[in-house]
This record gives sequence, C-alpha cells and structure tokens, in this order.
Amino acid sequence: MENTDQSGNSNQSGAILEIIEARKIFTVQREIFSREPIKIHALNGVSLTLYKGETLGLVGESGCGKSTLGRLILHLDKPTEGRILFQGQDIFAYDRQALKGYFRKVQLIFQDPQASLNPRKTAGDAIGEPLLVHRIVPGAEVQSRVAKLLETVGLSQDSIDRYPHEFSGGQRQRIGIARAISLQPELIIADEPVSALDVSVQAQILNLLKELQQSFGLTYLFITHDLAVVRHMSDRIAVMYLGKIVELAENRELYDRPVHPYTLALFAAIPGLSPGQTKRRILREDLSNPFDAFRGCSFYPRCPERMDRCRHENPELLERFPGHLVACHLNL
Repeated sequence: MENTDQSGNSNQSGAILEIIEARKIFTVQREIFSREPIKIHALNGVSLTLYKGETLGLVGESGCGKSTLGRLILHLDKPTEGRILFQGQDIFAYDRQALKGYFRKVQLIFQDPQASLNPRKTAGDAIGEPLLVHRIVPGAEVQSRVAKLLETVGLSQDSIDRYPHEFSGGQRQRIGIARAISLQPELIIADEPVSALDVSVQAQILNLLKELQQSFGLTYLFITHDLAVVRHMSDRIAVMYLGKIVELAENRELYDRPVHPYTLALFAAIPGLSPGQTKRRILREDLSNPFDAFRGCSFYPRCPERMDRCRHENPELLERFPGHLVACHLNL
C-alpha cells in the first residue's frame, strides 16, 4: 500500500518541486525610536509537492503568504528555514551555472500585464530577450521564433513591432505568457494571472493556459484568491491561511467535502446566484495577528468552532480522508 505525504498525493516518482517546512520571517522596525524590531511570520512551515504535468491551486485571502511562497520558489527571497527542492536538488545550494539553468526551467506569469512589460520595448523585444540571454536560438532566428510564439498564444505576427500601449489587457497578458513559455520551462508560477482582466477575457486566458499545458507538458503553481478560477484550473487545491496550509485535497474532493472552518468560510463568501440569497457570516470579529508566532492554531481568533485546545496546540496537517489533508482539531 502506498503512503500519502503532505502533498496530499501518494509517494511516487514524478515530483518536480518539493517545499519542505518553509518558513519566512521578515524583520521590520515598528517605530523610528523603537529598539525592538518586530517580526512578520509570512510563512510558518509550509510543505507542498508539485507533480509533473499537474496544476496545484494555492488559494487564500490577501496577506496569507501565497506570493511570498512564489518568491521563494523563484529564488527571489531566501527562506528563513526549510528547503525547496527542484527535481530533487536544493535550489539554494545551486552554483551560478545551475541557477541560470533553474531560471530557464521555472518561469513566472505576472498579475499585472501592463506593469510587467517595458513600455519602451516592442512585443518582439519582450519575448525575444530571454531567447538571447539564454542563447536558446541564434540571433538570426530569434524573430522567426518570436513570430511562432505570438501565433501560439493567439496573436498575429504583425504584433511583433507594436508597443504595449497598443494592446488590450488580454493581449498584453498573452505577450507575457509567450515570454514565459519562450524558454520551454518545466514549471510556471502563475500569480493571479487573470485578476487584472475583464471577466469576459479571463476565460480566454485560462483556456489558453490549459491548452499550453497539454501541448508542452507544463506544470503550474496557480496562485489566486478567486475560488471559481482555482476550481476551473486546478487538479489539487491547497488552502492557505496566515502562512500555513490548512487544507489540501483533490479539486472535486475539496469542493464536495470541505472540512476546515476557514475553507467553509471561503465557500460561504461566494455570492449566491439568486438576487435575495444571503449566507450567514460565520467568522468571529477578532483578527489574527501576523506579527506573532501564535502557539496554537493561527485561525483561532476568527474561528466560530474554536476550542480551548486550539489556543494552545497547533494542529498538524494530517490526512482526514484519502488524499485529503486538514490542519484542524475538530472531529479528530
């Protein structure tokens, strides 16, 4: 019988990325004359595994640590504790050459397509620059490769000489996607890739990402706060609260059988389809404090089901149902 790890999946070959007890603490000065700096616990022991070819959705409200985790994976920040393994190797132990290869294999799709593009560079320059830096193709062949990439993401070849302000938001995001896939990566971090787009355009971009995944065998870490988007895109979903994974399960399993009070609160916040339909408010008014390393459950201050045990004992992320992990003391 196969064992199940904290990825919510059975231990087997095919893991492309492993995050092991990642912690990130930011130290900031509270006041000008204060001697004691304060610590913000952005990540508190996150463990996840991404398998080749899957889409893992990472969902949670703003400030829960989703983007911080993405920055660690992209080697833009270093964890305070823990390890991040890409194909079995610690990315923070890479030498310069290995790190350059890693940057080619792991790419990012930005949240704001306009801010992610240099207004002084054409679409062709934006997509072609990574090809030149990593020497993917000879310089003479860059333009033809860029033209093919533009067609791949649904843009015409004559877009190559146009500037970002000449495109719509959806078209700019297509340019960003073309740039991300230009290096033939294995893993793409998609950080809120459609939140800045009109709803009518969002579905087109999401379908494009799915098509590219099938065509190129891509693996996605899909970071979002939109439950409808993450349901459409993800194979597995991890729910994050205040720097911790509180629930992790297969897509359908999570939506059919949510367990953690925070996951239930997220689902309860989805607007009803009927005009007069309302849902009861299930969270307490207390706010969790990111400045403190709470000894117990981080959701305790807001949890409507909290017990005295929750105040003092931090729940582990354990398998409640097959492949369905939950960090909660309820119903144990």
